[in-house]
Amino acid sequence: MNDTTTPALPPPLDREQGIIAFNRRVLTLAESESVPLLERLRYITIVASNLDELFEIRVAELKEIASSNSPLAAGARHSIGNLAASARELVERQYRVLKHDLLPALREEGVQIFFPADWTEPLRAWAHEVFMREIEPLLTPIALDPAHPFPRISSKTLNFAVELDGRDAFGRRPGLAIVQAPRVLPQAFRVPPEVTGVPHGILLLSSVIKGFMNELFPGLTVKSQCSFRLTRNSDLFVDEEEMTNLRSALSDELGQRPWGHGVRLEMTADTGSEVSERLRKEFDLDEDDCYFVDGSVNLGRYTKVIELVERPDLLFPPFTPSQPASLQKKDLFSVIAAGDVLLHHPYESFHPVMDFLRSAARDPQVVSIKQTIYRTGADSVLMESLMEAARAGKEVTVVLELMARFDEETNINWAAKLEEVGVHVVYGVVGHKTHAKLALVLRREPEGLRRYAHLGTGNYHPRTARLYEDFGLFTANEEICSDVHEVFRRLTGLGTAGGLKALLQAPFRLHGTILQAIQRETEAAQAGRKARIIAKMNALLEERIIEALYEASCAGVQIDLIVRGVCALRPGIPGLSENIRVSSVVGRFLEHSRIYYFWGDGKEPLWLASADWMERNFFRRVEVAFPLRDSTLKRRVLEEGLLNYLQPDTAAWHMDSAGNYRLGGELLSPEHDAQQRLLRKLTGRD
Repeated sequence: MNDTTTPALPPPLDREQGIIAFNRRVLTLAESESVPLLERLRYITIVASNLDELFEIRVAELKEIASSNSPLAAGARHSIGNLAASARELVERQYRVLKHDLLPALREEGVQIFFPADWTEPLRAWAHEVFMREIEPLLTPIALDPAHPFPRISSKTLNFAVELDGRDAFGRRPGLAIVQAPRVLPQAFRVPPEVTGVPHGILLLSSVIKGFMNELFPGLTVKSQCSFRLTRNSDLFVDEEEMTNLRSALSDELGQRPWGHGVRLEMTADTGSEVSERLRKEFDLDEDDCYFVDGSVNLGRYTKVIELVERPDLLFPPFTPSQPASLQKKDLFSVIAAGDVLLHHPYESFHPVMDFLRSAARDPQVVSIKQTIYRTGADSVLMESLMEAARAGKEVTVVLELMARFDEETNINWAAKLEEVGVHVVYGVVGHKTHAKLALVLRREPEGLRRYAHLGTGNYHPRTARLYEDFGLFTANEEICSDVHEVFRRLTGLGTAGGLKALLQAPFRLHGTILQAIQRETEAAQAGRKARIIAKMNALLEERIIEALYEASCAGVQIDLIVRGVCALRPGIPGLSENIRVSSVVGRFLEHSRIYYFWGDGKEPLWLASADWMERNFFRRVEVAFPLRDSTLKRRVLEEGLLNYLQPDTAAWHMDSAGNYRLGGELLSPEHDAQQRLLRKLTGRD
């Protein structure tokens, strides 16, 4: 097809509905009998956590637009209504799977969560002791009357609304009381087998409080009780024009996060109409913002159940990540100097990355270390290595992204610790999150100073490196290392953007270079030459990229897009995107790497990157895409990171032109699962 006249473009698929669709795919794993039971439960909690973030960030943003005078207000209200209907359907499915599938299946395996209706006398006595010893001293019931106004409810906390009857010691006739469960309380308790008669008995905090609610109101009658949970707007706002110190401004803003405007109210199904209406009005919410659930509010707390149940056979089989033989040598720098080294996590160990920084901290020849940090966790070996290097007198610079969503407090704490030992801590560029994954070591050698770099698609986070699929590259290539140095110079200092020889950086050349690469494939197809595009990412939303892909498809370019999450492009539309295929792989590991591959008249340029194809990544973040120069490594990424997922029998979700997904292949089947293929290949695991 050589006619490149693009027909009228269809409207892009809705971002919020794309998020819902992704969580439907995740929930399918919770329904699959091929997934171990406790892992199925974990997928329930993952969906719950994803929905929390959807409401506290995206729905909160839509609500602000809907209540404004913006011309977008009507569209925002429409999106909120559609989203509420889709979210309600997803929530009902979550609870149905939990109640009718997972809890009965767990009981058959000797794992039982005991709700008050199931309590025997011995279990009630045990629960009462726990209540009196560990819970009751921390509870402050508040009866609502003119002297006791409705308490301030923190976001995403467990609360109870209790209807009471009778008179108290002062002769007052209470009506409604509120009981808040402090966050410091355990979310679940392991019960001894001799008490329950089952090997693995669990009590949820909500059940224990509910079971002994009457003890909080002596002399009164508890007529009814329900639990509820309020989700508030959790986005942070920092006025860049008024701000003089990002860390100080952000610290002040974090204190307000739990108290933003309400956006969602979850209530147990036994909530009476008068109580639910009182709560709804108290939080200034619409009926569409209220969710009545058939079970405990906040399914995320079942994560604690997974931790308490010691049944490895109900989890994914463990595996030991492999490590390239070359990296097992003591002198890591000589290995990197001899040639680039590629790591594919989690199949290959993240330890070499930690060893790289640990070696740099302890090597007397290393004089300088620079690193970007987006997410790393509250307990990080890498950060300890950076502090060790600073104590040893090395020049250490960390570009720490304070605005990494929901990791802001952790990163602020690290900033203080790093500065205490003399690390130069900077926060990148205001208005542009530093999302690039870079580390640079400068070492004094006989020939002079030499640079060594690590570049990755994922965070410097040892825990998530065992769960997220990502690539990382060690290199001493002077061109790449020089570019990494230049990126750090831009982040820590001032000056115009100089030309980079190898790297693509957002917000400068990344977007334009990708458009040019798509255009070259389009022109090749028009000229009758071979043309091919394969790209993998977490999300595809940027309009100009989508339009360019449509034009390439019209020219006959064969395009495969592996998009784990939200994709606004519509594949398979005759005359527009019939040469585009979109698939999504959801499995044991979170597909997280970003790979851009083009045929390029046989040169096959391939970049690994930190950036999804989204407007924010191209224009409001500092991102880096780096090329693979070694043909062997390039072929390996092509085969492991792209073609492995495109095999005809691979279990993947395939998107149609309406945005619906159809599953092809059997989930987690050894024959069809792309991740299991890589496990067998890279770890030797059967």
